[in-house]
Amino acid sequence: MTATPQCCRSCGAALTDVFVDLGMSPVSNHLVLPADLMSYDPFFPLKTYVCGNCFLVQTLDVLDRENHFHGDYVYFSSASAGWVEHARRFAEALTEREKLGPNSLVVEVASNDGYLLQHFKAKGIPALGVDPAANCAAEAKSKYGVDTEVAFFGRETASRIAQRGKKADLTAANNVLAHVPDLNDFAGGFKVLL
Repeated sequence: MTATPQCCRSCGAALTDVFVDLGMSPVSNHLVLPADLMSYDPFFPLKTYVCGNCFLVQTLDVLDRENHFHGDYVYFSSASAGWVEHARRFAEALTEREKLGPNSLVVEVASNDGYLLQHFKAKGIPALGVDPAANCAAEAKSKYGVDTEVAFFGRETASRIAQRGKKADLTAANNVLAHVPDLNDFAGGFKVLL
């Protein structure tokens, strides 16, 4: 776990106001295998603060990203039919509104198993995912043909993608911001990529 100073992860202001304290919690999506039932399952504080300056609600304790998002990550977005349908409608609306076509590029950060990008690919719109979970990236490729950069997103990853001549016409990042330890690097990556 990364020891985070008691300052806002976005603006750097001192964090003094507790928003809600939910006690100790196991890591999300960490399923215990039957062989490990008698071993220790680590718990972490789930105490949130609200920044008095920018109003971002956040935890102080952030699990090292490599320990949370890895090659055995268990959550696959396509498991939720309702979420996939929402993604389809999103792709329809943005394709029309932004006039996306075969010369466009859609990049989704935290693209998981291609649940969203499959809908752009089906319309002939080039799509690229960025996700640190190698097993999710492999599923996106095998199931939907969605190429995925296996990496944590930020300025460095965005620069690497842009240097290959890929600039995005549309970016998406669903359900990811709460998992990002360096918010400013993460947000800065979008400026590089667009």
